Amino acid sequence: MGVCLAATHARALPRCITSATIHRSGGPALLRSADMTAKRYFISGQVQGVGYRFFAVRLAQRLGIAGFVRNLRDGRVEVYAIGDAGQHEDLRAALERGPNAARVSGIFEEDAEIVPRHSDGFAIEEE
Repeated sequence: MGVCLAATHARALPRCITSATIHRSGGPALLRSADMTAKRYFISGQVQGVGYRFFAVRLAQRLGIAGFVRNLRDGRVEVYAIGDAGQHEDLRAALERGPNAARVSGIFEEDAEIVPRHSDGFAIEEE
């Protein structure tokens, strides 16, 4: 079963995702360097049921960040991200805004270990 993303303009067809993993094909490549770090972001507020995960996928693709996003049972969204300092800075600023329908009330950020299985592409995961 796939997930379809809405078209971005009237003439475009919706894009359907048949796998949970979304790779950055066509986007900036994830650079492999000693400067890469991993972080977990826990976003609270009205962030489920508003397209936040799809927003995070598009954002990660644009920034060249690897990792995953998932809804948590307590109503928050978790983003695990691997990138350099600049990528994390840009990611955090955009996560604070979220998609138009979201109302972000806070973000908790913590350092994390780089998990190799999450270092190639960006996925929507289930809790």
